[in-house]
Amino acid sequence: MDPRALDRRSALRVLAGLAATAALAGCAPAYSGRRLAIAAGVGAGVYYRLGGTLAAVWAERLDAAPEVLTTAGSVDNLDRLAAGTADIAFSQVDTAAEREADDAPGDPRSPRALARIYDDAVHVVVRRDSAARLLADLRGATVAVGTPISGYYGIARRLLTTAGIDPDTGVRPRQLGLADSITALRDGTVDAFFWSGGLPTAGITDLAAALPIRLLDLTDLLEPVRARYPVYSPGTVPASAYDIGTPVATLFVRNFLLVPASFDADLAAALLRSMFAEQARLTAASPAALTIDPRSAIGTQPVPLHPGAERFYREGKVA
Repeated sequence: MDPRALDRRSALRVLAGLAATAALAGCAPAYSGRRLAIAAGVGAGVYYRLGGTLAAVWAERLDAAPEVLTTAGSVDNLDRLAAGTADIAFSQVDTAAEREADDAPGDPRSPRALARIYDDAVHVVVRRDSAARLLADLRGATVAVGTPISGYYGIARRLLTTAGIDPDTGVRPRQLGLADSITALRDGTVDAFFWSGGLPTAGITDLAAALPIRLLDLTDLLEPVRARYPVYSPGTVPASAYDIGTPVATLFVRNFLLVPASFDADLAAALLRSMFAEQARLTAASPAALTIDPRSAIGTQPVPLHPGAERFYREGKVA
């Protein structure tokens, strides 16, 4: 046989092999095995429930390797994002806005928003037989205010101050997370506790099933608090949320899904595309996810959207 024919055949076999390899590479998921540490929150909260569902969605759709981290809340989440020990974080708008404003311009670790996901309701929980009706009635009481690395710790301090109560001396503050606060109210070792979370928050639903509770009405504080902190908005906790008898006026706080400014833009868009495609699964995990919608998701001011998120919303491709 002509040696030149053998050379041509060998070359064709090599080219065919290269083409097959390229085809297989093209079929492989772009983010196969990609680590995604998600700073969520306490196990009884909505952050953690949605974080678990998002992890499952991203593992299935992107073949990524997500891990959901139990944390103390927004401040802790942003600390982890800045330290590089988390890739994605849940946070309240007030905490995220303060952190972003404090960062140096161009800081690659500065938080950027993927989406506004749902709004938290501020809860001030007491036993149903408590004499307290307004926040001012808690003067001198033992009150769980959250831990300093939780987002609602700052809210508790702001509300108490607005009510004319020194948050350090006007109450007997206990720095407890949600699970410990629930236990303490059930045991009678605190008179009230603060929480900021989606409606309904599973841990408080479980508490209400075991112990009749009420939420304090914050009507008298809404205007003065919002005058100083316009990131909060007024809203109502429906009576059906925890079988509390009557609707309660409170503050609502937007929640964001965040990544660092340096996060890969293509991956950011892929995360959002998968999240919106599986919105029904998120709603099944928590009714708070009913409000996750591309039209409202861009409302992350004053925290800037990540460039990958901007591109995703501009293109309008959800499926």
